[in-house]
Amino acid sequence: QVQLVESGGGLVQAGASLRLSCAASGRTFSIYAMGWFRQAPGKEREFVAAIQWSGSSTNYATSMKDRFTISRDNAQNMVYLQMNSLKPEDTAVYYCAAKRPESSWYNLQPTSYTYWGQGTQVTVSS
Repeated sequence: QVQLVESGGGLVQAGASLRLSCAASGRTFSIYAMGWFRQAPGKEREFVAAIQWSGSSTNYATSMKDRFTISRDNAQNMVYLQMNSLKPEDTAVYYCAAKRPESSWYNLQPTSYTYWGQGTQVTVSS
């Protein structure tokens, strides 16, 4: 069982940066691949980034690859999303999620992730 709590969201102007954090509980945190998703009002939840349990492999949505960076600290049970050059279209609730080891790393669908945080709001003004 893994519990996830996101933080770090807020209201920023276009071009600014934010760093989201996800605190995980559970002794087996290090074996889970972790992902970030976001959901804007009226839209489906979409994949942002993912990182394997070791941190050696990452995956990004194409539109965010050059601006966002995912990282993790297994010793601290933390996952981070550094977001730079934010745009108004990045406005959404951002969710942290954990994927069981038996679930394929290559599956980017939200349904492939088992545990979810409550989300943190990111609002980017123009």
